[in-house]
Amino acid sequence: MSPFTGSAARTSEWRHLRLHLADNVATVTLARPEKLNALTFGAYADLRDLLAELSRERSVRALVLAGEGRGFCSGGDVDEIIGATLSLDAAALLDFNRMTGQVVRALRECPFPVIAAVHGVAAGAGAVLALAADFRVADPGARFVFLFTRVGLSGGDMGAAYLLPRVVGLGHATRLLMLGEPVRAKEAERIGLISELAEEGRADETARSLAHRLAEGPALAHAQTKALLTAELDMPLAAALELDASTQSLLMTGEDYREFRTAFSEKRPPKWR
Repeated sequence: MSPFTGSAARTSEWRHLRLHLADNVATVTLARPEKLNALTFGAYADLRDLLAELSRERSVRALVLAGEGRGFCSGGDVDEIIGATLSLDAAALLDFNRMTGQVVRALRECPFPVIAAVHGVAAGAGAVLALAADFRVADPGARFVFLFTRVGLSGGDMGAAYLLPRVVGLGHATRLLMLGEPVRAKEAERIGLISELAEEGRADETARSLAHRLAEGPALAHAQTKALLTAELDMPLAAALELDASTQSLLMTGEDYREFRTAFSEKRPPKWR
């Protein structure tokens, strides 16, 4: 995302989530625990806009996405999303569905790794938010439910039909999206849906530890790795190799690459810029 902004000031307060910034790590917490962090129109919009702001500022090197209370996120609020959409016309429904997709796109395109810290339930849109992260750290009691078909909608919501087969394979993705059955942490780890299984009650702590590890590393290298992983999903090999070559050539002119050589010669850890 471009670092250039208009005249609008940075948002000072987010109504539908909580933001904490420290040591180049952003922690974004869905803060509606009495509703299992069910999403509203405002929560989607806040996530979309916050990710854009953090991407432009370039001060964040890793982001943890967490949920307050008993679960990560139970998906769209039954009353404030499902009930409300029943009264919308086709144009408004398209606007809403495009907005939810913009959140997923922002998670995939922000220039820093995103770690989802999952405990309790990650259902519907909550499961897709976790899916769109670069890492999923989960508590042993966590469960993922892609329940869109269970409410009469396509399982391919918010990019799920694009992302899930690329994470767990087409066979598992078909089963999860069509049946909408819960996937508990042990099975999620087995099929590759979980990046790391944390100890009981320590998903948030483990995710923060990973975020700080990433934040201390070469930010530009991480950003470009994430960009290539996304861009090359649908590229033929020849195009991917050319993109790799041009990206590496640019990074080889950068300070971090030179710093590694200097640090290696001086037998010290690199000081990443």
